[in-house]
Amino acid sequence: MTALFAAQDDPAVAGLDVYIVGGAVRDGLLGLQAGDRDWVVVGASPEIMAARGFTPVGGDFPVFLHPRTREEYALARTERKSGRGYRGFVFHAGPDVTLEDDLRRRDLTVNAIALASDGTLVDPLGGVADVRARVLRHTGPAFVEDPVRLLRLARFAARFHDFSIAPETLELCRALVRDGEVDALVPERIWQEFAKGLMTDHPGRMLDVLDESGALERVAPGLVWRADVAAGLAQGATRGLDLAGRYALLCRCSAPSLQDRLRAPSACRDLARLLPGVLERLPHAAESDGPAAWLALLESCDALRRPERFEALLAAAGCVLEGVDPAVWMQRQAAVRAVDAGAIARAAGGDAARIRDALCVARLQALERLRTGA
Repeated sequence: MTALFAAQDDPAVAGLDVYIVGGAVRDGLLGLQAGDRDWVVVGASPEIMAARGFTPVGGDFPVFLHPRTREEYALARTERKSGRGYRGFVFHAGPDVTLEDDLRRRDLTVNAIALASDGTLVDPLGGVADVRARVLRHTGPAFVEDPVRLLRLARFAARFHDFSIAPETLELCRALVRDGEVDALVPERIWQEFAKGLMTDHPGRMLDVLDESGALERVAPGLVWRADVAAGLAQGATRGLDLAGRYALLCRCSAPSLQDRLRAPSACRDLARLLPGVLERLPHAAESDGPAAWLALLESCDALRRPERFEALLAAAGCVLEGVDPAVWMQRQAAVRAVDAGAIARAAGGDAARIRDALCVARLQALERLRTGA
């Protein structure tokens, strides 16, 4: 664990009371590769940090970039609820704030462990025991003051799928829903947590936790979460689909209005919009249905102009339907794209109707040749 401090032997931090907190410590205890390090500085002030070459980047509370590593260092702080939602907080950071004060404001005990440079763990809330017991537990009653904590809990439950959730923590999640705090979450913040949770090995557990707490219909209204959707999403994770593919599988039975609530990136929204049509057409475009059905499917999702997206659609469809062979469909797509549309247009003398009809005939002939091997 002390190796996490190896790169910090430099004048910028010498003499400062500095700790690594949060995910890097938790993952180190679990034997996982640590990600980004979160640093907390105790007993310092913005003036001290600036004098050592740190660059301030925080808005509501003091966060600074290390002059060499560019890692973020935050002054130890406390927070006090001042309004509704996850933005309704007043922060206090100063030399009088202790490390324990800072750890108590965090969401879960497993994220409220600090590591000192000598390898000592500071664990006022029993986080080490909860890591060993594989339990996700809130740090205190202030959990209900920030609805983002519910989203983070669900996302951590997906990442650490062998961790249980303390019953009292799940009850506080239900309180966040009952009290209307989750309604203050903005789409951008919901999407940040959804995206991280979808890319875990067990993304369905995130949805299960949100559903069990009663939050799912509030943060993702119109989302249909049932056994067949869960099974398709699980297949997507097993097959290593990217975020857009997993999102499309999640939304394949949901209302279009869901897209406005989640504000996913355009690549995700496009795949989610097109996948239901592909799933509907694929069973009717089997080998026996022939070139006409194949061409209709290719054109319905703009496969000729967007081959990469079409391949992603096939990968997602294969998580739901049996017998989907992306290689076969990509051969068909390539055969159609090989048709010289420019030559056909010139031969048709620029007549739009003739061009359309001739292009269709040529594409069907290309697919027929592919089928017969002629």
